[in-house]
Amino acid sequence: MSASQPAPPSPALRRSSRQRLQAAAGAFATASLLAAGTASAQGVPGLRLAGANVQKHANAVLSLMSYSVVPDLTSSSLSIKNTSTDDPGIVMSQLGGGFTVSKSFPLYLEGAIAYSRYDPTFVATNGAESRAIPTRWNTFSGTLGIGWDFPLTANKELVFRPIFNASLGNVSSDLQVGKVVVEQVTDRQINFLDGGSLNAYGLGGSVMLDWEHYRENYEVDLELRYTNIHLQSFGGTTSSVTGTATAQTANLWARWRAPTGMHAFDRPVRYVLELSHSRYLGSEAGILGFNNLTTLGTGLELDTSAHEVFVTRIRAVLRYVFGNNVSGFSLGLAASF
Repeated sequence: MSASQPAPPSPALRRSSRQRLQAAAGAFATASLLAAGTASAQGVPGLRLAGANVQKHANAVLSLMSYSVVPDLTSSSLSIKNTSTDDPGIVMSQLGGGFTVSKSFPLYLEGAIAYSRYDPTFVATNGAESRAIPTRWNTFSGTLGIGWDFPLTANKELVFRPIFNASLGNVSSDLQVGKVVVEQVTDRQINFLDGGSLNAYGLGGSVMLDWEHYRENYEVDLELRYTNIHLQSFGGTTSSVTGTATAQTANLWARWRAPTGMHAFDRPVRYVLELSHSRYLGSEAGILGFNNLTTLGTGLELDTSAHEVFVTRIRAVLRYVFGNNVSGFSLGLAASF
């Protein structure tokens, strides 16, 4: 008795099986592509700062600090916008002074405090997209100087004055974007941009020729000065950013004072003429588009020495500042003690 063989599948059944296999294969391929796409999306690298430019700007902001740590009339008040660089927005202000204790004890002391704000913009990218990250860097610095006057003439009107200078400063960063963008940036330098700080100290010195020629009808002050202070960062909130800079400035300053014929506070009112020219030779040279600045000023001075007040003279001077690619006006107030 022969065994019976199963009947072969019909053509319709074979077509149905092939369609089910093709559908299953298509579904598997689609699922694989979706999974691969999901994995690819999850593996997109985070944004990184392009060109590692935080370090470059750290050096640049210390170079800007170079303007502030040197006692200098021409750069004591600067506000620059729309510069030739990609980072407009620079404000600098300085308050300082110096004096010799007396002719018999010619110890010279000087000091200056300064504030500046620098607003660089960084670019974060992952190769597929880029985002601008605006920041605000605030800088505070102080400089002290101690020197000694060596008379070059018998009347001690002309002196040679070597000065030792020491500076201390701090740069703090304030990120001007939301946390959503910050969290997407994986570069470790973002730690500095997001509320970081950088400290800096400076050591150096100055040499000065000072001529004080005072007569009843006029007074002349003339100073020729060269300053060299090296700035180095230390401490701070992150070790990923450091900076170094050298402040080198050659400066000529002159002032003429003479009576106007008017009187106030029982003393003559004087008119004042000023000239200052600074040549920048260190790290600060050229970073703002100029290597030198010149200041021309005119104003009035009140003599209050006839009355028992803390100051003896008060000056108000309107100044015009100009140099390569920069010009402007400023109003300065000063006092003598």
